[in-house]
Amino acid sequence: MDLHFGDSKPTDDERAAVDALLGPPESSWEGADRSDADLRWAKGGREARDRRDLLLPGLHAINDRIGWISDGALDYLCRRLTVPPAEAYGVATFYAMFSVKPRPATVLHVCTDLACAASGASELCAGIEARLGLGSGVSVERSPCLGLCERAPAALAIKAGDPVRTAVSAPATVHDAVLAASAPDSAPEEPPAALAVPQAGGEELILLRRVGVVDPSSLDDYRAHGGYTALRRAFELGPAGVIREVTDSGLVGRGGAAFPTGRKWQATASQPDHPHYVVCNADESEPGTFKDRVLMEGDPYALVEAMTIAAYATGAHQGYLYLRGEYPRALHRLEHALAQARARGLLGDDILGQGYAFDIEIRRGAGAYICGEETALFNSIEGYRGEPRSKPPFPVEKGLFGKPTVENNVETLVNVLPILTMGAPAYAAIGTGKSTGPKLFCVSGSVARPGIYELPFGATLGDLLELAGARDGLRAVLLGGAAGGFVRADELDIPLTFEGTREAGTTLGSGVVMAFDDTVPLPRLLLRIAEFFRDESCGQCVPCRVGTVRQEEALHRIVERTGAAAADDIALLREVGRAMRDASICGLGQTAWNAVESAIDRLGAYE
Repeated sequence: MDLHFGDSKPTDDERAAVDALLGPPESSWEGADRSDADLRWAKGGREARDRRDLLLPGLHAINDRIGWISDGALDYLCRRLTVPPAEAYGVATFYAMFSVKPRPATVLHVCTDLACAASGASELCAGIEARLGLGSGVSVERSPCLGLCERAPAALAIKAGDPVRTAVSAPATVHDAVLAASAPDSAPEEPPAALAVPQAGGEELILLRRVGVVDPSSLDDYRAHGGYTALRRAFELGPAGVIREVTDSGLVGRGGAAFPTGRKWQATASQPDHPHYVVCNADESEPGTFKDRVLMEGDPYALVEAMTIAAYATGAHQGYLYLRGEYPRALHRLEHALAQARARGLLGDDILGQGYAFDIEIRRGAGAYICGEETALFNSIEGYRGEPRSKPPFPVEKGLFGKPTVENNVETLVNVLPILTMGAPAYAAIGTGKSTGPKLFCVSGSVARPGIYELPFGATLGDLLELAGARDGLRAVLLGGAAGGFVRADELDIPLTFEGTREAGTTLGSGVVMAFDDTVPLPRLLLRIAEFFRDESCGQCVPCRVGTVRQEEALHRIVERTGAAAADDIALLREVGRAMRDASICGLGQTAWNAVESAIDRLGAYE
């Protein structure tokens, strides 16, 4: 292990940021200002290395306080954790929200992804840069999707300090975005989460029934509306009974892979190796996806309860909630919910007096789409670059910290609550035989009422777009986000089920539905998708690392060419796309060609 440290020293603020997280150093080896006598041995070295999973929180602590991560700050953090600086540098440079080069304390992230691009993000960026000018003390960064697609275009301002301050501007104007960056405390307050749910308050809702009805900060209000009924039912059933109910319900993962949840829980629970872990994947970074954000902001206690049930069923006593770094309001809501649950005996050593111990720790992501892949997420939590692992072994055998782990996203977990309260047969009766229960859809783009919609599986794409108010001139619909596929405006009878979309030659994915009318330039949209995958590839495997670059280059050339030259590049795209799909190590590379392929074949994008 190379523990060669440089000569750079941390500033007082940088040292204070790290010490606030880790506590004061106990020896000169860790950077304490004491005599050099204790530098002869690495006191507590093994214990410090066991804390490597605090590397990502440490980088956040420095970045939040200073705005960037200097050599001295990185060296000091590495001393505290006994992490080789070269490895920590690789981690720090992996995430888009961190910087290892000096930059202003305020960063304004302006989304330039699909929904925002269609809503004038380029003009917004140009206007903000012109208004701020040079020397403004604000760094304007073009960002991938911020998860605010229902209010596109969107901007997120982060002002470093103690404490760090944030402000969201969405739908953003030049004036509001500049105000958010220059005076975050004076920026208008974000609208309530219920504004993203056009059906809010509807009696037909199951997953969204509390959003806009209960106070998301009040545990008493949550319990008055049925909260913790499911957990009490879980204790009555016992772990095996809970898993049986989840299995009988037919619940499958809502993140896109559609793996049976009961089978995953059973496989984890049956592992003899301990401890077991529960991980909630709240790093929804797929362009067009924002359902998990709305659930966490509007009904945070539901996620806490659902994670507790998952842990009880699988024999876990520690859970990790991996949250997108671009979700400051969700972070505050969840931190408050966890504190209240601990104070009321709903987390901790003896939950509801049942003698069962469980607690949850939040880990913030820092801008890496690839960390939505479960094994990349595990690496990120453990303090390594967020690169996917080869399978097998699968996470149910060797997941987080090499131990059996069950990983689900927010929507999947929240579905467990109605399964236990209404019973598996009643839940399975919703939807279709192969796709049971309700499903959340993130609708954005050329519609009158963008937002989160809850429908039973089996409703058609046309039903959903009618609810959302699709505008005249509809040209195409993107299902599943950047990793999904386009369908034509005359294909709205596609049933919104996993099997129905497969039969139609597309994918349901995580539930993204982005509508585009004839005012949106399709070639530019496809180029943005290619840019997204090029930026977000972790670079670990050659097919994805090289293929995403070649895909973007070919799309650039096609825009400028016609005839035989364009046909040659389309042929090259197909060859590169097949190589990525067949040989990439994870889903990012395997799906990077999907949207472009569907646009060429179904929409005739370059005819």
